[in-house]
Order: sequence, then structure tokens, then C-alpha cells
Amino acid sequence: MAPIRGVKSIASATTETTKAPTGKKKKAVGDKNRCEIALLQRLNVPSATNSLLAKPADPALIRSALEFLERDTMGATWQEALKAEFKKPYFLELKEFLISEHQKHTIFPSTENIYFWSRATSLDDVKVVVLGQGKPTPPPSLKNIYKQIATDIPNFKIPTSGDLTPLANEGVLWLNASLTVRAHNANSHAKHGWETFTAEVIRAVTSRKNGRGVIFFAWGAPAQKACDNIDIDEKKHLVLRSAHPSPLSAHRGFLGNGHFKKANEWLKEKYGEGEEINWAALGSSS
Repeated sequence: MAPIRGVKSIASATTETTKAPTGKKKKAVGDKNRCEIALLQRLNVPSATNSLLAKPADPALIRSALEFLERDTMGATWQEALKAEFKKPYFLELKEFLISEHQKHTIFPSTENIYFWSRATSLDDVKVVVLGQGKPTPPPSLKNIYKQIATDIPNFKIPTSGDLTPLANEGVLWLNASLTVRAHNANSHAKHGWETFTAEVIRAVTSRKNGRGVIFFAWGAPAQKACDNIDIDEKKHLVLRSAHPSPLSAHRGFLGNGHFKKANEWLKEKYGEGEEINWAALGSSS
């Protein structure tokens, strides 16, 4: 789920004001564009604040930026674990597809935020993986997630925003099967290589050097199939399966699944007091 549209801070930014030479104030670009600006400045583009998604786009600029995207924007621990994937044929074909898509359409998330999840949660810190279904998590699904956390966790305050960053900081990795999508066209980037890559992300978690087990929230058939395809060792890791939190299915097994409570019980039993996820951090941030 980025990232997942619900992770508001993945796609939003703080803005600041700075004084222009004329004495007038202007808005600075903000944190969300800094990775993108770094890409553009590296390419010596005259106006480094121009978005890579702007139309018309320079094909050479798009190609160069996407070719170096992992090096420039992916968290170091993930980059080291996944570097072998970047040269494989499927990944190179995925890049060609993305280059073509950026030339013709508006793509989400913004380029610098495709790998935000890797910067928000380092590989060694992952305790829980929430598997998305390949499209952004809409607000109605988030509301049901909040409802279930409130049922499981005493004193949880339901947030008024979709900012999931506090949980990413707690070790919750929000991962969609596809990391990009064409605007207003759900699943438009499915079956172009992202699923293969995100499967390797999951394998990196399950085989990391620290040997710690993790919890997988497999909500809905696609997420459950992804777990089955990877053949997760359920003696080492905990896979919690249920219906998806979508309003269409939440009352058929998601609401009442107790997953957030079960996750903390497992973490405490396996690794000791203090290893639980502070789910309440989500509510306190709104």
C-alpha cells in the first residue's frame, strides 16, 4: 500500500519560505522534491525544479533519471540487498516500460517516491509487512484498518489523516505488488515486472542476515497468493490471512480478525517485551 496512497507523507511535503534576492518571499521546493531535484541537477538541467512528470517531457531526461533511480533514491540497506535485480532482463524491460509511460501519461507516485518505503523502513528494522494488492489503498480501506486497530489496541485514537509514516518508523513495511500506476487507471502497471521485483523484496526480508522472523498481513486473495508463491517459512515467520479491508469485503473476515493484537503477541513472545509495534503512534500523529 510507498508506496500506498494512504501513506500521505510519502507524496506530500513540508514547505518553507526563503527570501529571494529582491526581498520578496517565495516558496521553496519542499522535502518531497529534493530527490527529484538531485536527479535533475546531476543531469545539469537548467531548471531543477521542473517535475519529471511535466508535459512535454524530455525523453533523454526521463531515461537517464529512471536508469539511476535506484542508486539515487533507494535506501542503502535495500539497495545492497536488491542490487542483483537491477541488471536482470525483466527489470531492464520494466524500466523501458516506465520510460514509455512517463512520456505519455501521468504516473503515480512521483518519481522520487517510488522507493520511499525503502527510506522510511530499513531492511533490518522490518517487523511487519503489509502486502498491498497492486493499487493504492483508498480512504475507505484505511478507515477499516483504523477500525480494526482501535478494536485491538486500547487507547488507540483513530487518525484524521492518511499519514502512515509513524508505523513505517515502527518497522511496518507497506508494500504494493506494483510500485507505480497510471493516473486514474488501476492495475495499469500490473504484469510488467513490478510483481517479480516486489517478490524479491519479500525474499530479502525473509532471508536477511539478522535471522529475525517477521509478520505478513496477507489481506485478500492477491496478497495471499503472493505469500504462497514465495513459499514463506511459516515456522520462522507469521502469516496472518483474512479478507481485504475494502468496504466490499471487510465484513467478510477483515473486521474482527484481531491481526494487530496477534502481531504484537507474537513479537512479544518471540523477541521479548518492548518488541511490539506501537500502533497507537499512528493515532497520536494526527
